[in-house]
Amino acid sequence: MAHAHHPVAPDLDEPLAPERTRRTLNAVVTVCLVATAIGLAVLWPRGDEGPDLAAELGFVELVDATVQSARVSPCSFSSPQDPFECDLVSARLTGGPDDGEVVDLEFPLDSGSVTLRAGDAVVLNYVPDAPPEARYQFADFQRRTPLLVLGLIFAGVVVALGRWRGLLALVGLGVSLVTLTTFVLPAILEGRSPIAVALVGCSVIAVAALYLAHGVTQRTTVAVLGTLASLALTGALAVLFVGASELTGLASEEVSFLRVFTGVLDFEGLLLAGIIIGALGVLDDVTVTQVSAVWELRRADPAMGARDLYTSALRIGRDHIASAVNTLVLAYAGASLPLLLLFSQVGRPLGDVVNGETVAVEIVRTLVGSIGLVASVPITTALAVAVVAGPARAPRRAARGSDAMAAGPTRDS
Repeated sequence: MAHAHHPVAPDLDEPLAPERTRRTLNAVVTVCLVATAIGLAVLWPRGDEGPDLAAELGFVELVDATVQSARVSPCSFSSPQDPFECDLVSARLTGGPDDGEVVDLEFPLDSGSVTLRAGDAVVLNYVPDAPPEARYQFADFQRRTPLLVLGLIFAGVVVALGRWRGLLALVGLGVSLVTLTTFVLPAILEGRSPIAVALVGCSVIAVAALYLAHGVTQRTTVAVLGTLASLALTGALAVLFVGASELTGLASEEVSFLRVFTGVLDFEGLLLAGIIIGALGVLDDVTVTQVSAVWELRRADPAMGARDLYTSALRIGRDHIASAVNTLVLAYAGASLPLLLLFSQVGRPLGDVVNGETVAVEIVRTLVGSIGLVASVPITTALAVAVVAGPARAPRRAARGSDAMAAGPTRDS
């Protein structure tokens, strides 16, 4: 019985595109990298002294402590005519100028305050100029240890499943955090354009995260270009609809504080920057998936034409988008759940609730991000198909295999 010579699928890392396409691809990504480098140089924070917001807002020093005991007793301000009971707490300081000393705290039982128990790790406000009995006040629970444990579990799971790529993905995550804290936030605080800073920062994050996690390959380059193109579209839509909706970016309490003490910020631009950065977190996932889909389809059938390849990959993208959009909407809804509960109780018509800037901001943020997410599928798929559907070596191998089959039995018969 004759053994047929089947077409050989190209290796995953084999250059699929013709030389001309590869040169164009590299040229485009080089232009993007140069533009990003220029943006970093122009927008990089110069270290100008900004306002001392901690002092302006009345923030005080924080000191760690551990609760030694807690009991219910009459409050220090209680009297026979006007009795009050308090939760009296003794806590040993584990930091600050009075390290090792025990301080007493009291919480009226009917004030709705937290309940502390022996062994609780807490954070106290320290006001050195206050009277001794009021120098320390409860601020919050210490959460560093459980958060650190959770972070280590997350890192362990990522490395266990992704191995070397998982480790590099964590490095990419570190690059993202460093970019936000050393470039994006300081540059915005110094009065740089929030939109420009966000676009440059997102470009740095996208390039570093994708190349670190997936390697410097044609596939990754296509994913980077698809992400940047989709991000530019998202930014354009955000500018258009934030302006059309007359959103000021002044609806939140945090922005109100910044408005009082930092007069240089562009708060509408700050809103736009938040939309752009928020969209990036989902875009890179979708673009990498689409590029991988095109590559795998091409490997499975090297002779597939560009139209069929695009259509098949787009069908895969539709399934991904259906779940990703729902994820994006639910993420914003979950973050705004207390606000939604509040509005559900005030009895206002839905139109009035939606018209308020606090809700309108979230609607614009969600819908603009979702449109950019949806658009990333055809954009990235088209880029990937343009790269792999050219006259690569794989289809010629398939043709030779078909010729061999047509020639009849070989010596392997």
